[in-house]
Amino acid sequence: MTTQQNIGTHTFETPFGKILGLKENGVIRARNIRYARSERFKKPVLLETADSEIVDKIPVCPQHVSPFLDRLIGKTDINQFISDESPQFLTITRPENYNENEKLPVVVWIHGGSYEIGGGDLPTSDPTVWVKEQNIIVVAVTYRLGLFGFLGGDQDRPANLGLFDIIESLKWIQKNIQSFGGNPENITLFGQSSGGDAIAHLMISEGADNLFQRVIIQSAPLGFRIKRTAMSADFFQKTQFLKDETDPSKMVDQYVNFLPSFRKYGLKTAMPFCTQYGYAPLCREEESLPKWKENARKYDVLIGYNNDETAFYVKTAEKGIYTYLPSKILDKIVSVTTKSIYGKPIDIFAQNYREGGGNIYQFKINSTIKNHYIGASHCIDLPFIFENEKEWRSAGLLKDVPWEYIQENGKKLRALWAEFARTGKISDDSERPEILNLRKV
Repeated sequence: MTTQQNIGTHTFETPFGKILGLKENGVIRARNIRYARSERFKKPVLLETADSEIVDKIPVCPQHVSPFLDRLIGKTDINQFISDESPQFLTITRPENYNENEKLPVVVWIHGGSYEIGGGDLPTSDPTVWVKEQNIIVVAVTYRLGLFGFLGGDQDRPANLGLFDIIESLKWIQKNIQSFGGNPENITLFGQSSGGDAIAHLMISEGADNLFQRVIIQSAPLGFRIKRTAMSADFFQKTQFLKDETDPSKMVDQYVNFLPSFRKYGLKTAMPFCTQYGYAPLCREEESLPKWKENARKYDVLIGYNNDETAFYVKTAEKGIYTYLPSKILDKIVSVTTKSIYGKPIDIFAQNYREGGGNIYQFKINSTIKNHYIGASHCIDLPFIFENEKEWRSAGLLKDVPWEYIQENGKKLRALWAEFARTGKISDDSERPEILNLRKV
């Protein structure tokens, strides 16, 4: 377990203004920097100078506490967070000791949470260990979610506002990261789940050119991205009455009464919010694969998923049909749904990208622990990258998983991901963790 040491402060002189960082555990962290502001259902406005507000708690977009995530990862302490309808903040973590003549590779963390929950600067995505080991900078971005960021359909409630937030954060990083020791010409977007899906769509978004060079996409549910126009329109219309509600918490409390019907729309209802094709900054749905192929030479890509993505949802359900099914049938459901939501769509993406001449690596993470009931489920990749024993040790996701297993595999995985972030390549001679299957497409 990491212990606190050498606590102090450091002031960064930037084009944005003076920014205070906290020295702790071998890194310097500049926390909760506001990069933009927004009014409800309006595009974000990039800030040019330092904002005077000081935010001690972790800012997040208004959202529900997720009982599922409480089981998966751990109980949410709501006292750590502050809800903000304009949640455009970022946190920068840099090694405390580094060669000042060196420009460090920059990894920009785009969090997941079904475009509905989460935030960039959570304890379970603390990059301290990774930053120190690999001498990189990690920037964690918080952006609008749910009704505020990923459900629109007209000029009064535009779609994809969360994507616009992320684009503005990347503009901020381009302008200012050199003052933190980072290389603005070596920026890798790194995202998991809906964060990975957002990154895939930033690759074909207007206004995102030249803001990043590489992407690492983990467990993006690309199977949910298509054929959702009718569902989104239905959800949009049913929530129109909430747009003028002055209290954002009431908006969050009430939209759940109008979630799309599984019987009508199928598995996609598991992610009711998403990027929307045909609205800025995205193309039409039928243009997306050709657009990725067209852009294939712009970005280096590392993309993959976990072997048993849906296992935690299916095998630990506390109510419903899954609780009565025998183990062999549950295994089959996990296999089929993992393939349809993650595996096959990622295969199609990778092959299409390679046909466009792109540099792309594909991976799969497996569990090598005997009799591990949920195996390599959704989110199992996160503690390997964000090694933080205090926050992860009690997670339901890691039940029966020795912490030494996380440490041993995580160190090797972090080294590979950092190698890719530095160079866009992974050497055949680089050591692989036992959990990883990796190939160049």
